[in-house]
Amino acid sequence: MSKILISACLMGLPVRYNGSAKPLVNAAVDRWKAEGRLVTFCPELAGGFQVPRPPAEIELGMTGADVLDGRARVMEATGGDVSAAYVAGAGTALAVARETGCRYALLIDGSPSCGSGFVHDGSFSGRRHAGEGVTAALLRRNGIAVFSDREVEDLVALVAAQDPSP
Repeated sequence: MSKILISACLMGLPVRYNGSAKPLVNAAVDRWKAEGRLVTFCPELAGGFQVPRPPAEIELGMTGADVLDGRARVMEATGGDVSAAYVAGAGTALAVARETGCRYALLIDGSPSCGSGFVHDGSFSGRRHAGEGVTAALLRRNGIAVFSDREVEDLVALVAAQDPSP
């Protein structure tokens, strides 16, 4: 039975930059939890960040792939370059996913780490654009199917087709 790496904030843990959570209430998530499929993880905490921390965005309307390839940085609203910590957290997420048999990831959208459908544009103005965060990009590059919190039903269909419950 393949596991699903899931953002800790979606599991109700207060790990977001501002100390909040974004609990995902969904019957499939509850079922996966009961089956022992979920691996709860926060790549930002794994990268060494504390809670709370300054908000961070990928600069210049770029994406996590650009950060991984050295073409962009993840910047805090206070001006600090935190790219290395985001890359380190993504690497740890990938290692945990591999070690625990995760073929899938369910990540919070919008985050410079976990965003898989959109990220913020680096202006700290609330504007966002299509793209993925650093962790989502690294997981996808390594064959892990990544879904956002808005795509649970798509993940349900994939898991049912490829890896049915015991």
